[in-house]
Amino acid sequence: MAMRLTGLMSGMDTETMISQLVSARKTKVDDAKKAQKKLEWKQDAWKTLNTKVRKLFDGALGNMRFEGSFMKKTTKVSNSNVVSVITGEGAMNSVQSLEVKELAKSAYLTGAAVGDGKGGFDKSTTLGRLGVSGESSFQVTVGEGENAQTKEITVNSATTVGELLSQLNGAGVTASFDEKNQRFFIASKETGLENDFKITAVKDDAGNADGSEALIKALGLSEADGAKKNAPSDAKILLNGVEYTSSRNSFEINGLTLNVNAKTADGETVTITTQDDTDGIYDMVKNFFKEYNELINEMDKLYNADSARGYEPLTSEEKESMTEEEIEEWEKKVKSALLRRDGTLGTLSSAMKEIMVSGVEVDGKMMYLSNFGIETLSYFTAADNEKNAYHIDGDSDDVNTSSNADKLRGMISSDPDTVVSFFTTLSKNLYGKMQELMAPTEYSSAFTIYEDKKMKEEYDDYTSKIKDLEKKLTAYEDQWYAKFAAMESAMAKMQKSASAVTSLLGGGM
Repeated sequence: MAMRLTGLMSGMDTETMISQLVSARKTKVDDAKKAQKKLEWKQDAWKTLNTKVRKLFDGALGNMRFEGSFMKKTTKVSNSNVVSVITGEGAMNSVQSLEVKELAKSAYLTGAAVGDGKGGFDKSTTLGRLGVSGESSFQVTVGEGENAQTKEITVNSATTVGELLSQLNGAGVTASFDEKNQRFFIASKETGLENDFKITAVKDDAGNADGSEALIKALGLSEADGAKKNAPSDAKILLNGVEYTSSRNSFEINGLTLNVNAKTADGETVTITTQDDTDGIYDMVKNFFKEYNELINEMDKLYNADSARGYEPLTSEEKESMTEEEIEEWEKKVKSALLRRDGTLGTLSSAMKEIMVSGVEVDGKMMYLSNFGIETLSYFTAADNEKNAYHIDGDSDDVNTSSNADKLRGMISSDPDTVVSFFTTLSKNLYGKMQELMAPTEYSSAFTIYEDKKMKEEYDDYTSKIKDLEKKLTAYEDQWYAKFAAMESAMAKMQKSASAVTSLLGGGM
């Protein structure tokens, strides 16, 4: 960098002079920075819009392509206290009768009171205080037959109640100690006969089980000495006169999941009615149009934005003379028009609109959205940038069409096959067109509606260009500073020489 001397000798404002001399070249730098910033904002605008397009594409639109999405069923029961029902895709329209004969229960052991009668035992109490001496073991077996799992519990007089509980809980049962009642409680973790448990003594090498039996008794777990065990049970129901059993209080039968909560009273029958979920199908279609409208309105707003001619991103110097509010409004104006009359946006928007107005052939007959009571508003009625949004007749949430007859809901009830055929085909057509426009190219990535690769290259080119322009600007400034420095140096020498001459002349007088 050249020496940057001010006009000490000449008295000239060299900073201002040089600034004016390089202004043309600095303008080129500023223009490049503005163009890059504008490109950055445009990238952000496209990213935001692309996210919204993908939301529709992957969500409501993608879902509505499949007939299975329309196979919605709903089930009602005459007594929800007895049973609740989850309706699966394979459920059939039907009216069924249900009787709940038994509920599934866990095995449950209520131990006898333990200790010396003084009480005061808790999880920190050692088993020695409960009468346990030496080391001893017992077995906990969960399950029956081949599926049975046995674990040995080994303790001694120093083992605490809490440590014993940890071993029991690790053996496939749930165990606790009630400090108030001074009892152990043990239950199977799962309901049903197949999940029963038993506590048995362990024999030593001599075949003696006295120590183990004494341990079980000391812990209050012996049924012969006061412990009470409630046996487990399987759930049992009669559905349409056919008996079903389950280890859980849940049955999966022909697309329905029945969760039973209580036994039916003698002579009581619960009616289970399964039918097409008209509301569910209607809500799915309504949700699609809600998302479609939001997207198409946004596209129209961006495409039809007011011109921002004369507005460009601001330089740091330009911002210095403006308030924060002024800067915000200025940049908002620039950003609002970034996609105005954009060709890529126009192509996507037009393609989507064309698919929506095109007919769909159903059983040899051309049908349109209007056949289902779904149309755009009058051009003169619709608000700006909402003229391509669709409204459903009879939609209670739509002030424009809520008073009209609900044709869509009626057709879902009376002719569901036509509804399914029309909307799945329409969705496939729109999905296919959007997928085509989001296909990867030399200039764009997969599932991207704009030329993201090309814009990134352009952004990187601006970075290189700006760096080069700034380097040249600095060199140009240095040239002028060097020239003015040389001039100041020369003037200083001249002044020194003049002073010397003056001194000599003065000295000769």
